[in-house]
Amino acid sequence: MFFSFTLLFSLFSLSIFVLRLKLWCKCEICRAFLDSSWTKDFDNLCDWYTHLLNKSPTGSIRIHVLGNIVTADPENVQHILKTRFQNYPKGKPFSVLLGDLLGQGIFNVDGDSWMFQRKMASLELGSVSIRMHAFGIVESEIRSRLIPLLSSASGNQRVLDLQDVFRRFSFDNICKFSFGFDPGCLEFSLPVSEFAEAFDLASKLSAQRGLAASSLIWKAKRVLNLGSERKLKQAITMVDEFAQRMINQRREMGFSDNHDLLSRFMGTIDDDKYLRDIVVSFILAGRDTVASGLTSFFWLLSQHPEVESTIREEFERVVPSPPCDDRPFVTFDQMREMHYLHAAVCESLRLFPPVQFDSKFAEDDDVLPDCSFVRRGTRVTYHPYAMGRMERVWGSNCLEFNPERWLKNGRFIPESPYKYPVFQAGLRVCLGKEMAVAEMKCVVLAIISRFNIRVADPNRKPMFAPALTATVRGGLPIFVQERGP
Repeated sequence: MFFSFTLLFSLFSLSIFVLRLKLWCKCEICRAFLDSSWTKDFDNLCDWYTHLLNKSPTGSIRIHVLGNIVTADPENVQHILKTRFQNYPKGKPFSVLLGDLLGQGIFNVDGDSWMFQRKMASLELGSVSIRMHAFGIVESEIRSRLIPLLSSASGNQRVLDLQDVFRRFSFDNICKFSFGFDPGCLEFSLPVSEFAEAFDLASKLSAQRGLAASSLIWKAKRVLNLGSERKLKQAITMVDEFAQRMINQRREMGFSDNHDLLSRFMGTIDDDKYLRDIVVSFILAGRDTVASGLTSFFWLLSQHPEVESTIREEFERVVPSPPCDDRPFVTFDQMREMHYLHAAVCESLRLFPPVQFDSKFAEDDDVLPDCSFVRRGTRVTYHPYAMGRMERVWGSNCLEFNPERWLKNGRFIPESPYKYPVFQAGLRVCLGKEMAVAEMKCVVLAIISRFNIRVADPNRKPMFAPALTATVRGGLPIFVQERGP
């Protein structure tokens, strides 16, 4: 009874607080955020932010009610991620938000714990043997499951949700890579995996915490074990139980000869909870980002068949065409010769980054290069989604899907990571960047060399659901047609 009264009182106090903000706040941005009036003109919150950032003379805005500075200025990004890196950690508010799911994993910590995991992960992910191991897993999943599934849907007007297919594909891969365990999500019957469903639900509900008008709401619900927080607790319990089973099995069977991440980390770490946190973080990063990137890429291809044709031409030029039923997978060396493919993938990620924005919290007062004053404790957000749509950053054709912008004399030329922070930049730059891009390119080549993919509703633009990574509401329904020899 006491807890119920406490929750009601907290909600009542919060309602009064929000009402006062609406009455007192003269900032149009804050008022639009509080009353959701921005939804009249924009389908996605990130599109509204892009609009505001484009209008701002500095490329930065303040959302006072959130205590947040949002920026799309590359110089500010470099300042946050490199120049004053120590002043902009992930911060306690972020760690608390995702703490139940990610614990003390690499994406949820700062300081010595982050440095230790970073060094360990860098050694593991940078080794040739583990990269070849990952490449072999991807190739096997493509050959044994992805291609047969698409072939089975070819020519019979069966509609597939390509986003769901990619999420299953990447979940199988990352579980094999992380645990040495195959959940079989992409088998013909498209089975339900309790672990995958629990992981999805935990990720979704953790992200929704960040949408609450105040952290008091979800914290009160967590204390009282109510609603979404009760579901989140149940989902995380399933994730924990699965992770513990994997750890116990590895310990019983021995792990010194295995290549999966869990086995490699167990050679250094003897704390089961710490092992769980690290591996769960890698599953989150390696599954959702790849699936998100591939979904956006094939939606863009549906809008630009000329790009698809050019990728096919490049593939046929670099890889000699064997009999159509026995097409080989490309090697790393062959993929390095496919500059247009790499440019197309990077261009897709520019317009649709899997992580649309990322936030840090200022340790001390600071001034950004655009002269924005940052008070201690302020949340500072850089916005890759908006940056990809800024004329001052990418030119007058910034809204166009144009792989040629990355090419000079036919060769790929990278951009500054602070102009293109899709994989973060500086000391926190993504360690799995090359592996993720290689996985995406393998999938793209395997599909477009064998199939024509047609989006069921090509006029429908992506609308994003609240999640830790960009997830398209309603998925991406497609028709599949097998190509001739």
